[in-house]
Amino acid sequence: MDIQREVPPEQRAFIRRVPFARLLGVDLRHFKDGQSEVYFAPTPEHLNNFDVTHGGACMTLLDIAMATAARSVAPGSGVVTIEMKTSFMLPAVGPLTARGKLLHRTPSMAFVEATIFDSHGRACTQSSGTFKYVKRPPGSATDTRPLPTD
Repeated sequence: MDIQREVPPEQRAFIRRVPFARLLGVDLRHFKDGQSEVYFAPTPEHLNNFDVTHGGACMTLLDIAMATAARSVAPGSGVVTIEMKTSFMLPAVGPLTARGKLLHRTPSMAFVEATIFDSHGRACTQSSGTFKYVKRPPGSATDTRPLPTD
């Protein structure tokens, strides 16, 4: 997949306003036309007792990749995860890149998929999910009010 690796600063900044993504050190590298690319360099705190990236960290990376792919066609909206299915195929070791792709969109829902690749380009983890588009509350990602899901 040939993806442009430059993201305008205003689009790149929104991922840094998500506290959990910022805590993990996730970097948004592509955000356009229903596709996204997210980079993650796991630290020892992100590993399991087999010294590979913990499945929960992988699922978070996939969730972010799918959400940003869905948001890339509606940047003024937020999205919330409705459901997600994940398959762990290979141990996720070293720096990881997740690529998300919007498969289908309705006015209120997004159907997406994402795959994590290791530094050798091997697919490690794959996910599909359904997201709901929601209006962003005042105060953006730092607002403490819950997002409406109805």
